[in-house]
Amino acid sequence: MGVRGATSRRRAAVTLVAATISVGLAGCASDGDLPVLPSSGNYGSQTTDPSKYDYIIGPGDSVQIFVWRNPEVSQSVTVRPDGKITTPLVEDLQASGKTPTQLARDIEKVLETYIRQPIVTVIMGGFLGPYSEQIRVVGEASKPQALPYREKMTLLDVMIAVGGLTQFADGNHAKIVRIVDGKQTQYEVHIDDLLKDGNINANVDMLPGDILIVPESWL
Repeated sequence: MGVRGATSRRRAAVTLVAATISVGLAGCASDGDLPVLPSSGNYGSQTTDPSKYDYIIGPGDSVQIFVWRNPEVSQSVTVRPDGKITTPLVEDLQASGKTPTQLARDIEKVLETYIRQPIVTVIMGGFLGPYSEQIRVVGEASKPQALPYREKMTLLDVMIAVGGLTQFADGNHAKIVRIVDGKQTQYEVHIDDLLKDGNINANVDMLPGDILIVPESWL
């Protein structure tokens, strides 16, 4: 009986302490004492014209580095989360944010110290691309996700990739958020017209870095 009583008292004490902490935290939050994080940077895409798209390497991408007549330094590597790669004779070289051709030229500059007139080719394997080049779909899509951009990708292509919209979506009030010259611009799109009515005029070009936001219907 004494053990049960002690256990009950301990439980009551723990509950009281937890409640006191919760009240204290709520008070701090309501008083506006919590620090506010700064907004993230506007990392716009390097692509502004879909007809002139060059793939940009990102973390997680698989790259095959071929050095002509030097198989011992040719290798397939995965771009690290920090955007760099390391291969034989090449340490911690920035790869993210570059095209495959740009990366090949940079590797050649490093290898010139060890190899006479190196000729390097970079071949892409797996494709993810940096976040600034991905298309992110949020809200009432069936499968919200980040998608690697593909040349001449359109809104319809994005809808196919995410499985369309949920039954609660207000597709005709969706919007695309795009960074143009370092400034955020919003564009209205009419997904219901495109998917339900087959209005192909509602299809629009997507650009790397676009954010597609699909709101919930109030009805």
